[in-house]
Formats: sequence, structure tokens, C-alpha cells
Amino acid sequence: MEHSHFPFLKNLKENRFFLLAGPCVIEDEESPYKIAEHLVKICESYNIPLVFKGSYRKANRSRLDSFMGIGDEKALNVLAGIKKEFNIPVVTDIHAVEEASLAAQYVDILQIPAFLCRQTDLLVAAAKTGKTVNIKKGQFLSGASMKFAVEKVQQMGNNSVMLTERGNFFGYQDLVVDYRNIYDMQQCNVPVIMDVTHSLQQPNQTSGVTGGKPELIELISKAAIAVGADGLFMETHPNPSEAKSDGANMLRLELVEPLLEKLVRIKEVL
Repeated sequence: MEHSHFPFLKNLKENRFFLLAGPCVIEDEESPYKIAEHLVKICESYNIPLVFKGSYRKANRSRLDSFMGIGDEKALNVLAGIKKEFNIPVVTDIHAVEEASLAAQYVDILQIPAFLCRQTDLLVAAAKTGKTVNIKKGQFLSGASMKFAVEKVQQMGNNSVMLTERGNFFGYQDLVVDYRNIYDMQQCNVPVIMDVTHSLQQPNQTSGVTGGKPELIELISKAAIAVGADGLFMETHPNPSEAKSDGANMLRLELVEPLLEKLVRIKEVL
């Protein structure tokens, strides 16, 4: 993995991994700062490079009445504020071509949702901003097939691209993680991240609200570090039951530190 294209990884030690973490969506203008402050303290103590994650808008929702955000500009300013106050990079999702240039004015990493990883126009638009592009592997794709998504970004002259594994559909309402995908995606010579929360989703529930199995986050995380994932992605919230999006598969904020402590020890042994 070439670190020169990823400034936030330049101090990454061999016995460490990096972390993309934060709430699913920017729910208000205050709580993201509190979450970021908590994560920064933990990651500094364990020498883990941190990227703060928060979606400024949620476009992929099951129902029309689902929470989508507090407003694009307001949410993007929250991300920019966290970047400035804590001196850490920030990442957000984009869903359409016109969002790439907008979000790029505020964040360091543009994330392509799994459902959209084959959308050529979106990948090209993200690449042309010059920002790092994190592409989530589609739940319907193999790890090896993601080389074409990587090539689309790189052929635009942007070599700052990462891939994220987030499970594969297992029937209509479940996901399963095939850890061979981590190895296969690493053959693209890009950082490969394991999404330890979305991979435990139970989608397509009849209620229109996605379910999840957060009790397995530790299991998925340990296995990912053991097989050599370069980084982890997790969504966290002080009270997941009150989260306005994806609360069913989030990690409670107070559980982040004990989990990272275990993962660091595993990585050190390896």
C-alpha cells in the first residue's frame, strides 16, 4: 500500500491501523463535535490515525419520511468546523455528480456509497476534485471486481483512492462478510477498510427501518484486523437507539475505547 497519496496515513505505524468513525448523519450542529472530541482523545492515546465521518445528507433511505439531514450547507459547515477545531481529516458521502464539487469544498475524503460504486459519472466527478475517494464495495460485487472502480478514479489522474468492504447480500434481509475480499481488493495496491457496522445490517425489513446486529461488531472487527485490513470504518453514537439513521447497527460511543484497545493488541501480536 502506497502511503504517499494519503497525507493522513504518513505517520501510520506498522503495528497500527487507521479509523474512519463518527455518526451516520450530521443530526444537529452540536453533538458531532462532542463525538469527535471523544474519538480524538481515544485515537491519540492509541496512536491511531482518525478520520471523522458524517454524512451531510442521507439519500439512500427506505421511506420518504426518514430523516435526511439538517440542510446541506449547515451540515457541511459542521464537518468543516470539526476539521478545523481538531485538525483531523473528515469524510462524507456523495450521491450525485453535482455533489462532488460541493462537498469537496469542505471535506478531505469523498465516499461513494456501495449501491453507487459502479456509477462511472459519479466516480469520475469525485476523482476530478483531487480529493481522496473512498469507494464502498457493492453488496452485490466481489472484491476482485472492484479493480475497475479503482481504475476509473486513477485514469482521471487521481491515485488517492481507497476501498471499503461492507459485506455481501445473503438473501433479502441479511449480509455476510467474505474476508477473502479484503485480500482481493488489496491486490489493487490501495488501502482497504473494513466497515464493521454496515456489514452487520439487516436490510429490507418490512417496517422500512433497517435492522442490525451490533453485538457482533467486536467479532467482525477482530477478524478484519487479523486478516490484515488497513483500516476500520465504524458508525458510533452516544445513544444508538435515538440515532436518526442506522441506529440498529451502530456502536455505542462508550464502547469504542475498549474495542480499540483489544484491536491494537491483536495488531501488535501480528
